[in-house]
Amino acid sequence: MNEILLLIAGLLGGAVNSLAGGGSFIVFPALLFAGVPPVLANASNTYAALPGYVSGAVGYWGAMRAYKDRLVTYGIVAALFGYAGAELLLVVSDEQFSKVVPWLMAFAVTLFVFGNQINAALRARSGERRGMKALGAVLILALLAAVCLYGGFFNAGLGILLLAFLAMAGMTDIHAMNGLKLFISSVVAVVAVARFAFNGTIDWYHGSIALVGVTIGGYAAARLAKFIPTQWIRWGVIVYGIGMTGYFFRAAYFA
Repeated sequence: MNEILLLIAGLLGGAVNSLAGGGSFIVFPALLFAGVPPVLANASNTYAALPGYVSGAVGYWGAMRAYKDRLVTYGIVAALFGYAGAELLLVVSDEQFSKVVPWLMAFAVTLFVFGNQINAALRARSGERRGMKALGAVLILALLAAVCLYGGFFNAGLGILLLAFLAMAGMTDIHAMNGLKLFISSVVAVVAVARFAFNGTIDWYHGSIALVGVTIGGYAAARLAKFIPTQWIRWGVIVYGIGMTGYFFRAAYFA
């Protein structure tokens, strides 16, 4: 039953990622319900999401080409701080992480709900201020470092945070932003998964079942996207994410 649960969760998570984002809200809880300990479940969720990030970044290469001068800098920051986030996860016990999960889920769901409004406002302000140069390049990179640290520690919500960062960095082309978002996510996930693998913190069996589901679900949804109302999917993810957040709060603090 656990294998079936994870395959279905992966299929749904991959489809949701292709259509609206938020697939981690499905895959991560499914790994927990399958009996994977919290820290292992979080690391395995990052592993399951990795192929989707890489394939998406490749697909957006044409849109990213105009910003290729940023790839090295963003890639170095993503690698260093994605690794630091993974390292931080490894020093947290399952019990401690279980207490943190509800707050991380609540933060990620809030970002998912208001992400479009946040990004629109930031794009408008960055356009007016020509990249918000007053903040300075160092402050912009510090923000990216913080986002990648979060991504290495907890994968859910990373894409929304990266879109917000790119808006603050002065970008307005949504296709290029999605490409860079997936590129940075790929780098964060690669170094995090490498660190988790070295430490033996990935449940390869259960994580690989979820990975297969995510890959198939993402591809199928991309092919069928024009037939599926994205807004319905988005609201479904929000309701589900709120429900899971409530469940984790209850389990962590009121059980």
